[in-house]
Amino acid sequence: MNGQNSRWGAGVAAVAPLVVVAPFWFALTWLAGRLLAALTPLPWWSVPLAWLAAGLTLFWRPVQIAALAPVVGGRAPTTDEWSRLAPIWAAVSSRANLRDDRFVLRVVDSNDLNAFACGGHLVLVTTFALDHLDDEQLAGVLAHEVGHHLGLHTVALTAMHWLSLPITQVSRTAFVLQNVATAATDAFVAHSSALTALGRVCAGIARGIAWALLSIVYAADATANLVAHRSEFDADRRAIQMGFGTPLAGALRKVVALGHGGRAVGWRARLQASHPAARTRIARIEAVLRHPSNLQPG
Repeated sequence: MNGQNSRWGAGVAAVAPLVVVAPFWFALTWLAGRLLAALTPLPWWSVPLAWLAAGLTLFWRPVQIAALAPVVGGRAPTTDEWSRLAPIWAAVSSRANLRDDRFVLRVVDSNDLNAFACGGHLVLVTTFALDHLDDEQLAGVLAHEVGHHLGLHTVALTAMHWLSLPITQVSRTAFVLQNVATAATDAFVAHSSALTALGRVCAGIARGIAWALLSIVYAADATANLVAHRSEFDADRRAIQMGFGTPLAGALRKVVALGHGGRAVGWRARLQASHPAARTRIARIEAVLRHPSNLQPG
């Protein structure tokens, strides 16, 4: 029951960043829709509906392979890389009761020991991880990333980023307008105190709008990072259920040995940290391995 409650809690928590950003996304697309409706025969709801429809394509497998993977730096494994990854990937898929092609494996050229799940279909692993993890540790890491997909953690995160785009773009536009208003005031109306005051007010309004919108994005990101801690533990638990708990702990020890995965110090660092400390994850994994009765199927 504890395992089921943990997974249910992780699933509910995963939508928290969406709750933060969705009302403001709707407000902006509603305003854009009203403007469009005033200028064209199209109804106001065509803007938010079109944005949602475009967002749905992000979860279409061909789009993720063709567009999303390159955006995050992913490429198809080389022949040598695939000759090593194929049996490991097959073992992980088998333990998870999945077809080998259920998710798409990609490689990122990076000097970081890392792997991550993205969208609804992608699992990415760095070349550094391939070079420094043995086969069992690599299997543990891949099982953890598959666990993220099985927990639908990446779906909520991708949706949050998509809904955040209009907010971010309007914020950037407001910053540009602030700079334009300031420059125009200094260049053309410096001789008039009244017009200078008006220019300063316009610049201040633009700056206030920009920072207000940007703070929404920051709040959503901070919420996503806090939620991500619970998602990491849930993905660890799923990897343990697949039988990869010990190799996953071994991979995390490698992270610690390389000087990474430390505990965030200070509230600001905690808000910016998307992963719990590696040592904390190791301790939790070992605790579950000592008491496997805490694991529940499904």
